Amino acid sequence: MQEESGSPVVKKTPNPVDRHVGSRVRMRRILLGMSQEKLGEQLQLTFQQIQKYEKGMNRIGASRLQQISRILGVPVEYFFEGAPQLSEKPPGGNGFDDQGDATYVADFLATNEGVQLNRAFLKIKDAKLRRRVVELVTAIAGDEIAA
Repeated sequence: MQEESGSPVVKKTPNPVDRHVGSRVRMRRILLGMSQEKLGEQLQLTFQQIQKYEKGMNRIGASRLQQISRILGVPVEYFFEGAPQLSEKPPGGNGFDDQGDATYVADFLATNEGVQLNRAFLKIKDAKLRRRVVELVTAIAGDEIAA
């Protein structure tokens, strides 16, 4: 695809940190049972703008993120938990990179299925039963259970 000037049109991909922060906003909003419209009303924005924030298409400014944290009842730091590291590792780093797992889990938890699964799982009061549910899901997935 090219513009009339002959220059190719390059689609902008969201910054990984912006995507992560947006997914954390979405996850928290859904956990609270809040719609995009309701969050938008409180921020004086349209639900479309909230969608763009949640997808990471639009970066959330510092003051706006502070407003969102107040509305959603979490500290600002919450939105950065498990965020991907964009810079090179400092010299003498430990060499372990578990960031991929943290991002994968955060991405899953931001989905409707992830939120529903977590809500239902947290309602199970019996610890042994919770463990058996984990074993069942692990068996269905075809993975061995880590002791």
